[in-house]
Amino acid sequence: MGGVLNIYKPPGLSSAAVVGKVKHILGTRAVGHMGTLDPMGEGVLLMGVGKGTRLFDWFLGKSKTYEATFRFGVMTDTIDSTGTVTGNTDVVPTAGGIAAVLPSLAGDVMQMPPAYSAKSVGGVRAYKLARAGRAVELKPATVHIDSIELLGKTGENEYAFRIDCSAGTYIRSICRDMAESLGSLAIMTSIKRTRCGKFFIEDSVSLDKLTVSDIILMEKALSDLPFYDAADELYKKAVNGVPLKCDDLPDGRFVLRCRGEIIGIAENTPEGARIRTYLKEDTDAHNC
Repeated sequence: MGGVLNIYKPPGLSSAAVVGKVKHILGTRAVGHMGTLDPMGEGVLLMGVGKGTRLFDWFLGKSKTYEATFRFGVMTDTIDSTGTVTGNTDVVPTAGGIAAVLPSLAGDVMQMPPAYSAKSVGGVRAYKLARAGRAVELKPATVHIDSIELLGKTGENEYAFRIDCSAGTYIRSICRDMAESLGSLAIMTSIKRTRCGKFFIEDSVSLDKLTVSDIILMEKALSDLPFYDAADELYKKAVNGVPLKCDDLPDGRFVLRCRGEIIGIAENTPEGARIRTYLKEDTDAHNC
């Protein structure tokens, strides 16, 4: 059952809880998600199944698209509608004012994560420290925001946005920073992840309809990488992790196949094709 799942996470469930449900449905413990989505959030939650769990680092770094709503004039400790109110203001921006500051929020940005986040602080999740009333010392990180589009007004003091951004971007932090640039306060009231890499919400599957047949096999899941087929006689070296010296290797990273089997994600190095993520089904390589 090795591959990837494009799951539609419903609001109200943690990403970990969704993983637990998928494990139960598929009857396997070899399941892991590839990028946390807030419990209040919904939309695309990629998961690895079997050997697909080894693709965590590969998919975690993919760019993402979100649709989110921000309500201006209020602040909570979580920067969303689930938290405790910590401030209010009568300064509420207009649609024109919001649109004017959006260009300044795009590009490479030094972003401070929310205190209530999954960031690790001394080996402990930041949200656990925050819930315990302990000081959370977070450091800003560089993220890339490709675009922020104002979609329109959705309620009193509330506006909807579409955001294309790099992995590691916190939409709640964008909400906070946008409000600060407008001299206001704001919280995120909804969030929907509509894309992760090449996986879109339109193709996602809900938990109540999930079956084994929804697992996206490795060849399709990795189709955005070039594929290289090594000569059959190199099979034993390939499955044992020996760098393969070949003249026509693709540049950078690629999917290495041999005898029709995916061996793993490899990289073109001075020593040859070196496996970075081993994906072959378990066999006794020494008896090949």
